[in-house]
Amino acid sequence: MSRAETIDLTGELCPMNWVRTKLALEAMAPGDTLEVWLDPGESATSVPGSAAAEGHTIQSATPDDEGRVRVVIQKN
Repeated sequence: MSRAETIDLTGELCPMNWVRTKLALEAMAPGDTLEVWLDPGESATSVPGSAAAEGHTIQSATPDDEGRVRVVIQKN
């Protein structure tokens, strides 16, 4: 059974937001889902891009009403 985890990285600076995302993904099993909250801008494009480059599936990357971006990553 897959599990889901959420991390809030709003306010976190590059490249630490990717480092923390990568560490969370490494602790998960294939098929698990990671929900990451990011600030708009560079973080919102670099984290999903880096995750995809490592072979993970980006299920969505959508802004919310507060200006944050919700990225959902499935570990492959």
